[in-house]
Amino acid sequence: MKYKVIKVSYGTDAYKETLEMRDLILRKPLGLIFTEAQLATEKEQIHIACYDEAENLVGCLVLVKGAEGKRIKMRQVAVAQAKQRKGIGQQMVLFAEKYGQKNGFEIMYCHARKTAVPFYEKLNYYTVGDEFEEVTIPHYKMEKVLL
Repeated sequence: MKYKVIKVSYGTDAYKETLEMRDLILRKPLGLIFTEAQLATEKEQIHIACYDEAENLVGCLVLVKGAEGKRIKMRQVAVAQAKQRKGIGQQMVLFAEKYGQKNGFEIMYCHARKTAVPFYEKLNYYTVGDEFEEVTIPHYKMEKVLL
């Protein structure tokens, strides 16, 4: 199946759909809800969505331009549960990396859930530092140099 990965604008219907997906897949299972303050910061972030041939949303992620200059953070990577392990996450990450490269960023990093570390390692990300807890579950900081 062919998937289309695009950048979507904050506040649009497409953005709202990605927000619902992130809430359903990443937040609700942990008993978490988005706060108004968290959502307000998303106005300055880059929102990426992946659609199937029928124009159904199947995945999304968010990029945050780092205060560190040449670093960009990937966060809230979500793929519809029925569509996982079909290359959607990989396609979105590669799209995000190309976006980062085109916009002058040298390092893409994320706080990966411990269960997602093998996924990122296959895409040549490496762990930085020790395991830590974020949103009540184990995570690792992972990075990749964008060439």
